[in-house]
Amino acid sequence: MNVSFLWWLSCKAYQLKIPLLPRLIKTFNFLIFHAILPYQAEIERDIDLKHYGLGIVIHPNVKIGHRVQIYHNVTLAAETWVGSPYKIQIGDDVFIGAGAAVVGRKDQNLIIGDRVVVGANAVVTRDVKEGETVVGVPARPIEK
Repeated sequence: MNVSFLWWLSCKAYQLKIPLLPRLIKTFNFLIFHAILPYQAEIERDIDLKHYGLGIVIHPNVKIGHRVQIYHNVTLAAETWVGSPYKIQIGDDVFIGAGAAVVGRKDQNLIIGDRVVVGANAVVTRDVKEGETVVGVPARPIEK
């Protein structure tokens, strides 16, 4: 059973306005994988939730690009209401390490560029430029 596919399926069902199915899949993902994966998020089919997505918590105002890898116990949180115009946007080919937190501030978008690496347990509160590797609390870029 692939939690990534189930999440993508719930998002597509929500976009197609299929009643009940998105909520059932979200509940299943929570009960089996202890992951909060909202069907309102915008994700690509090739997202990869590692370690069965265990403990992942994601805000509905998230847009995730292609080939993104997210490890267990990651939190993508936005300080805004569901459906607001402010989002966390994650580019293509991004790696988010175990235990990392990405926190979008109130009334602001937070953008993580393409090919970014977010280290394990990092706390990202600001935009991350394309190709950067960020680590620490708060997350800061490191030299390559």
